[in-house]
Amino acid sequence: MPDQSRIFIVDDHPVFRKGLAQLINEESDLMVCGEAEDVTEARRALEKNKPDMVIVDITLKDKSGLDLIRFLRDNHGDIPVLVVSMHEESLYGVRAMKAGARGYIMKAEMTENVIQAIRQVLSGKIYASHDMISSLMGMLGRKAVTSSDPVQSLSDRELEVFQLIGKGYGRKEIAEILGVSVKTVGSYREYIKRKLNVKNSPELVKHAIRWTGNPE
Repeated sequence: MPDQSRIFIVDDHPVFRKGLAQLINEESDLMVCGEAEDVTEARRALEKNKPDMVIVDITLKDKSGLDLIRFLRDNHGDIPVLVVSMHEESLYGVRAMKAGARGYIMKAEMTENVIQAIRQVLSGKIYASHDMISSLMGMLGRKAVTSSDPVQSLSDRELEVFQLIGKGYGRKEIAEILGVSVKTVGSYREYIKRKLNVKNSPELVKHAIRWTGNPE
């Protein structure tokens, strides 16, 4: 049996984790060494499982996958990260790369491309679509990045709060998840309302639910 690269999966959907693990374990040179559904569980399990690579979703049960990517960059810089997410790369791709990820692939493309993406990232290369590479090059060239989606204007933390609102969490719950005060969450909500041109809190909640794809 040849040496196998050990892959750790972090995703909050058990069915998706099972399907991805099956795809990976079919390859003779790859194996899934562990799974987690949130940032807290993943951080605890990393030392035990000692993966060669981590696959992370953006939306997790507790914090954003971006938080885990930054943690890995700062504490386990030798472990490359591939993001596999349902979110459009136009919104999260560059954010994930800036946080420390080495690749980004959307779940809709997973079956065809995920093994190629894994091997490319394991080899020390970047895996990204042509559109995302163009966005990254534009940023390096200090070109303005414009988007018709106002959600693009949110900071990483504002976007995280916006997502949690869409998942049905209240101010106190969001504060506990993010480790900040309720007052700070209130401030983020006000920033988000201004940037999205939302008039009041009920409208913000509706917009967040619609954007996250949660049923009302």
